[in-house]
Amino acid sequence: MSYRKTNVDFDDDEFVDVESELRLRFWKMLFALVPLTFVTKFQGNLGNAVVKAIQDPPFGRNVQDLKERNLQMVIETLQSTRSSDIPSIIKTLDAEQLDLLMKFIYNGMAKPEQFNSGVLLGWHEKIVEVAGIGSIVRVLTDRRLV
Repeated sequence: MSYRKTNVDFDDDEFVDVESELRLRFWKMLFALVPLTFVTKFQGNLGNAVVKAIQDPPFGRNVQDLKERNLQMVIETLQSTRSSDIPSIIKTLDAEQLDLLMKFIYNGMAKPEQFNSGVLLGWHEKIVEVAGIGSIVRVLTDRRLV
């Protein structure tokens, strides 16, 4: 008679790799999001393109390639806007979206060889005008990286 109440002899085929399922979900979402963002951007609705680009970013340690592709899509969307359109786009975003956008901006500024830091600084300035210094503090203290 066994005194164990937990079945330790479980079948390995029943094991579900959550991380690979998460990677697959993010890739599917990213491939669906890229054309949608570009179509919205070319239709002239840059506010919706920014919102679509920053929604549901991949978080985690083992999704670095997804993070890089998502960052590239967001920064390309930000760089395609005119500086006169930035305040109107920022006013449509809520506080959580502004903080998320600020994360992308800091991540883009960390790679000056890839992205135009001047454009990102313009976005940074306008976000701080609307969201305040608290947005910077929230982004720098958040453990989840984009």
